[in-house]
Amino acid sequence: MLGSQELAPTLQKKRPGLGRRGETLRRCRDNELAYANDMRLSLSINSLRLIAWIAVLPVASAAQTPMKAIVIHSSGGPEVLKYEDVPRPQAKDDDILIRVMAAAVNPVDVFIREGRINHFPLIPGMDVAGVVEETGNKVTKFKRGDAIYAYLSFEEQGGYAEFAVTKQDHAALKPKSVDFEHAAAVPLAATTAWQALIEKAGLSAGQTVLIHGGSGGVGTFAVQIAKARGAKVIATASTANQGLLKQLGVDQPIDYTTTKFEDVVKNVDFVLNAVRGDTLARSYGVVKKGGIIVSITGEPDPAELEKHGIRGTGLGAHPDAKVLEELAKLIDTGKITPIVSAVMPLVDVAKAHQQIASRHTRGKVVLKVAEPPGQSPRD
Repeated sequence: MLGSQELAPTLQKKRPGLGRRGETLRRCRDNELAYANDMRLSLSINSLRLIAWIAVLPVASAAQTPMKAIVIHSSGGPEVLKYEDVPRPQAKDDDILIRVMAAAVNPVDVFIREGRINHFPLIPGMDVAGVVEETGNKVTKFKRGDAIYAYLSFEEQGGYAEFAVTKQDHAALKPKSVDFEHAAAVPLAATTAWQALIEKAGLSAGQTVLIHGGSGGVGTFAVQIAKARGAKVIATASTANQGLLKQLGVDQPIDYTTTKFEDVVKNVDFVLNAVRGDTLARSYGVVKKGGIIVSITGEPDPAELEKHGIRGTGLGAHPDAKVLEELAKLIDTGKITPIVSAVMPLVDVAKAHQQIASRHTRGKVVLKVAEPPGQSPRD
């Protein structure tokens, strides 16, 4: 009978492959465990990545949410105004995001398109009316859903679009008595008229003002602001627009196609020059000593000002929410009526630019961007 010490070598001889097979099985088990651990780690990492991606998805999606807009990629004629999909802007800090209902077209838009700046691509447009869509975390004046109108600065622009961003100090609640199209016609032109008449000239009751271009965008507002201040108003316009001047309350309408204003106007307190050509050069002699000329189309000649003993200045208007608030009061009390000669869909922006470039626009041309909230196209 074999002892235990003799039995072990015998068993090893009978099962010579057991040691190598055990080692192989152990290595397989270790490899499987390592693979499983790697898989768990990989799944954990991928899960974290997925969670992180899901977390930022709303922000990324919002940043890339498309909207329709008019984009200029290079200077040129009306044909460079392209109707395209672009990312929707976002409101930051004291910004408000406006869902645009309407945007007005101004002569400055035409100058920009023709090459006065070279920072392209660009969405033009400085006048908008619409509804607050979002507010930045520092906005205190407005909330989502407010109906507003705004004067977008030269740096901001972006009004020819479904959404636009501006500072809260560039906007005010929309006048309640007018629709979005008429509200959009107000900000830039009426602010320009206000800053010229009230802030630059200090116009007061009893004074006399001569307004060149009384039937245009700035002119129609200037006439009404001056009348609301109790001033006597003289204004020039073409034959076709004499009726409009009378409708606006002009005390002395002048048809510049048949009459030289300098032949019938003397000793005015203030001249507002809102047209181009030689009108400014012919205006120095009609202003009384100590009076003032404000021109929005070029700087007055210092030598001529000194020669006639008058003051003069150019004007570059700027956004001001307080002015918009004052204008809204005048509109809602019936002292100012925005004059809109045409409302066109956003896609017809080229036609709007052609009309503005003619320099014979009565009041303002407005682009309709969307239907007001809760209103269908048939309403």
